[in-house]
Amino acid sequence: MQLRRRIRKPLGFTLVELLLVLVILGILAAVVIPKFTGRSKDARIAAARTDISNIGTALDAFEVDIGHYPKTEEGLQALLENSASNGSWKGPYLKKGLPKDPWGNAYNYVAPGTHGDYDLSSNGPDGVEGGDDDIVSWSDSK
Repeated sequence: MQLRRRIRKPLGFTLVELLLVLVILGILAAVVIPKFTGRSKDARIAAARTDISNIGTALDAFEVDIGHYPKTEEGLQALLENSASNGSWKGPYLKKGLPKDPWGNAYNYVAPGTHGDYDLSSNGPDGVEGGDDDIVSWSDSK
């Protein structure tokens, strides 16, 4: 009878192999993470611009049906409720209700506006009206 020796292969990883993997992961993280850091701010600004565009479309539909934009006193709520009991009102003009901006604040609405038939804006990330970070309906540059 012949005895066979079993050769055991080492199980697991050595400390050097684990450290090498950690270094590689660290290098990858250092390259990838900076590319995504500004994305959440950009996404919120894009969401605010989209909301303003959608609300603008609803305001235009309101104006076609009623003959004028809602006054400042009526506000954007006029897109959801027929407060004046106007027979030509065909709303609600916003299907999902009146959104808040991505920072949780209400959109600003003034009609008649100083920049057009109406002014619609978000105060932006700082929440203060008039800053450089405001998102507005009357300018594509902001």
